[in-house]
Amino acid sequence: MSQPLKTGTVSEAGPPNAMPWVEGKTRVFGVIAHPTDHVRAPMVFNPHFAATGLPHVMVPIDAPPTRLEEIVTGLRAIPNFGGFAVTIPHKMAIADLCDTLGTAAELTGAVNAVRFDDDGSMHGENFDGAGFIAGCHGNGFDVANKNILLVGAGGAARAIAVALCEARINKLNIANRNFSKAQNLAQLLSQKTGFDRATAVALADCDASDADIVINSTSLGLKEDDPLPLPLDNLKEDAVVADIIMVPAQTKWLTAAKAAGLKVHYGRHMLDYQMELIGKFIGAL
Repeated sequence: MSQPLKTGTVSEAGPPNAMPWVEGKTRVFGVIAHPTDHVRAPMVFNPHFAATGLPHVMVPIDAPPTRLEEIVTGLRAIPNFGGFAVTIPHKMAIADLCDTLGTAAELTGAVNAVRFDDDGSMHGENFDGAGFIAGCHGNGFDVANKNILLVGAGGAARAIAVALCEARINKLNIANRNFSKAQNLAQLLSQKTGFDRATAVALADCDASDADIVINSTSLGLKEDDPLPLPLDNLKEDAVVADIIMVPAQTKWLTAAKAAGLKVHYGRHMLDYQMELIGKFIGAL
């Protein structure tokens, strides 16, 4: 995949091709959230369905947490409902409702896509990591055979780490303030993916001098007064500095990296490039 699906911009009335034609044969997909005013997926998928003639429609599904299981059970019973994307605040709760989970979902305990299979089972996966890798490739940064430094060991880091291991990187260093958490992730990667070149290191002792790509998977950068996730003074001159924070797009860390003459990779790509992956997984594309 070289380009992400384009996000549609729809006025209140909407241009004629903003929505697919809905009829009795239409297959329905959803994006489940609470509230739903922030969801983007229908603005991405419906213009694509209309442009390509796919007999599908995607709708927002507002699921209050107290009624989540009831709503998901109802969706499973609808014959022409194919599956859904998942966003805040349901990623972890819906993972618990799935019959099976993919590797990234299992390691993170969270899903952002759910597919209903023909046998009635419900399968969940987390595409944050795969979206990150696809975004790197789409922007000219190949991760294969590279040395990667991943800052953080939380949910997003776990999804990205799984995808990196599957993308044939050379080695992965996981730097975290809590060393035991980084160590646990390295052990899980070995057990679940067979990748045995992941090493944990305390963030304070981290040496980034041999890293080809440095990824910030922490929340540092959401606030203007946040410290940098990692000093940039000992990086290679051709290193790529990547962030997963989407707002602000230009974090203080990326600003510092650009000022130092380093290449940067923005957080928005992780979301934009996983839309197609999610669509294929749930059977919408």
